[in-house]
Amino acid sequence: MTADASASSSGKTIVLIHGLFLTWSSWEKWVERFTAHGFRVLAPGWPGLDRSVEELRADPTPLTKLSIETVLDYFDGLIRKLDAPPIIMGHSFGGLFTQLLTYRGLGSAGVAIDPGAPAGVLGLPFSTLKSSAPVLANPLNVGKATMLTPEQFHYAFTNTISEEQSKVLYDRYAVPCANRVLFEGAFENFVPHSPARIDVTIDRPPILLIAGGADHLVTPDYTQSNFKLISKSSAITAFKEFPGRPHFTGGVDGWEAVADYALDWALKPVATEAVQ
Repeated sequence: MTADASASSSGKTIVLIHGLFLTWSSWEKWVERFTAHGFRVLAPGWPGLDRSVEELRADPTPLTKLSIETVLDYFDGLIRKLDAPPIIMGHSFGGLFTQLLTYRGLGSAGVAIDPGAPAGVLGLPFSTLKSSAPVLANPLNVGKATMLTPEQFHYAFTNTISEEQSKVLYDRYAVPCANRVLFEGAFENFVPHSPARIDVTIDRPPILLIAGGADHLVTPDYTQSNFKLISKSSAITAFKEFPGRPHFTGGVDGWEAVADYALDWALKPVATEAVQ
């Protein structure tokens, strides 16, 4: 993190939004790092998910009650109660929520890391479908909460590290999926009034999309398509790819570089072009 970032952090709030298959605890290293530089950091769980990994694995009922709309409205309400617009950062499905919240005019800037895309980005990559198959392959899973196996988690989230290293992260952070949320995201392009559908041409706070070059769940090409879609706004839009990084980029070694880049950009947003 640059000296300028630390110097300008006084009174600034950062809101971190986790994704599917994880909880707020997946941000713990980022919370510690940003707090050490003087930021107020909020990393709440999705509604009902203010529990430990062990508790949610034992009783995943709270996960079955969630939808895109309920989670989005929860963070909308939380952010509107703050004294000043925060920096909003989200990972995976939290990255989709970050984009949707900025299109509601919330936040001083949004950073979406390995993000789900709003309606309008077509053609899910094969590796995305493979990663999501444990949930999406069975329509009867909609109202349930599906847990990935350690092997499935390794393919989808931590494919750049060993299975042994991945198992450590799995045991510490992985929880069942809020299946309804994933189904709604997968079929958002076929639902006229999906809460993931936005007017991408309107003005909004700046948005940065960060892609992991080795991400199976949200491939760099898919994030570039997301970038092209939201670049239809006249607002600042940026794209950054970190080569060789997996989907759970915030949890594997080297996460500091991603966190620092995200924060430095959010404090001084600059538009970029996506890599062609």
